[in-house]
Amino acid sequence: MVRIGIVGDFDTHYPPHTATNESIRDSADSCGMAVAAEWVLTERIDAEGTSAVDIFDGLWIAPGSPYLSMEGALKAIQLARLEGVPLLGTCGGFQHVVLEFARHVLHVEDAQHAEYDPYASRLFITPLSCSLVGQRMTVALDPTSRAARTYGKTRVSEAYYCNFGLNPKYERDLELGGLRITGRDLAGEARILELPAHPFFVATLFVPQLSSSAGRPHPLVTAFLTAALARQVGGQSSTTFS
Repeated sequence: MVRIGIVGDFDTHYPPHTATNESIRDSADSCGMAVAAEWVLTERIDAEGTSAVDIFDGLWIAPGSPYLSMEGALKAIQLARLEGVPLLGTCGGFQHVVLEFARHVLHVEDAQHAEYDPYASRLFITPLSCSLVGQRMTVALDPTSRAARTYGKTRVSEAYYCNFGLNPKYERDLELGGLRITGRDLAGEARILELPAHPFFVATLFVPQLSSSAGRPHPLVTAFLTAALARQVGGQSSTTFS
């Protein structure tokens, strides 16, 4: 049984959250994989520490920013980064992957997200020039990236549900630190981040789960579950959610 922890504050009325559950089911069923997926509140992680998420074979940092606890989300991301736990971050997950890396790898302790504090001095995450909620856009992939290998092509079309993204001012700092920008939109703005040496550490500003279906699971979700499978032993042919 592959155990997936979905880090976020679940809202039944928020389409990316229900789509997250459905996309895991789509990929698991397509592969004949046994998956147990559980939502873990960010406040719980903040209170309990990484013991709240260290039982999982993979961590999905879900959309839904601002989280009830930014610190809870960052603790989960740091665990995945340091311990080699497969991680997929989408939308708000992408944004918080940037913050965790800035604070704990680049040592910019006051790295901030404009949605939490628009007047902070070191805003790594800033408002997009226009809202991308409901838009579908082309993303160009680095041919050497995990994303390109996963998709089997270097240009894809993906759906978005966000209003914030990476501040271009800090792109070079992130890349010099080892967090690669491997996907950009046609205007050149960062849309996919990867840690190349990690078993699976991919963050997308778009929301791949919105493009998944029972007959056509999203390749990034399938690749994430496949990476998580390497961390587990045994299981049953079912998918459960909590």
